[in-house]
Amino acid sequence: MIKVYSWNVNGIRAVIKKELWQPFIDAEQPDIICLQETKAKPEQVEIDLPGYDQLWYSAEKPGYSGVALFSKLKPLQAVNGFPQDIIEQFGVTGDTYGDPNKEGRVLAAEFEKFWLVTVYTPNAKDDLSRIPVRHDHWDPAFLAYCKQLEASGKPVLFCGDLNVAHTEDDLANPKPNRGKRGFTDEERHGFQNFVDAGFIDTFRLFTQGNGHYSWWSHFAKSRERNVGWRIDYFLASESLRNNIKTATIHAQIMGSDHCPVSVTLDI
Repeated sequence: MIKVYSWNVNGIRAVIKKELWQPFIDAEQPDIICLQETKAKPEQVEIDLPGYDQLWYSAEKPGYSGVALFSKLKPLQAVNGFPQDIIEQFGVTGDTYGDPNKEGRVLAAEFEKFWLVTVYTPNAKDDLSRIPVRHDHWDPAFLAYCKQLEASGKPVLFCGDLNVAHTEDDLANPKPNRGKRGFTDEERHGFQNFVDAGFIDTFRLFTQGNGHYSWWSHFAKSRERNVGWRIDYFLASESLRNNIKTATIHAQIMGSDHCPVSVTLDI
């Protein structure tokens, strides 16, 4: 069994400073950890993980974005960012906020029997000004990239902060949030395209209904009241369906405004 965790840490140094990183490692004993929003370069982080290979893909801009992957299983190779053909095909370039290709958003690792991708999807922004980059370029490019990895002959498991609640069951207050950041038709359509292309929302293999969230606003005691959003996911190639034994949201684990999510694979 392989236990794979994904966590938007909203600053790895902050989680370590709060002394909440090591308790997470000790309690959960993950085989692989995928992180988003690391907000650091590896040389800025004092992290003690004996037995893990560490892969980092940090943003060029200091203290911003960034992904990482720590694994007890030795990866065969790691790929940072989209390949050039995907960038060109889908016109994944910058906007007024910057170039997502320089923001440390996608890291893929090849293992013996599968590809694992950690992703931090661009946020649409409150005024929805990043919807065009997201809907017209990023989401189609990410889907094409995952299908390209799949075409290499190995199934794909991808995880991370996708910055969208897929259905009304994936946020506490769907009606007032319809059309707002994280719950626009464009963002939800982008997620549905993953499903239509054959990727499985692993959590929904085991758990239906609402009340299961991975992110909470800092305002109005949202986490205590469980007024949240499910925007952190593991999606898997259809061929992995029978290998996925558990999919869990770890809402009790503190340290970030997101909590970790995980899957257990028998592979």
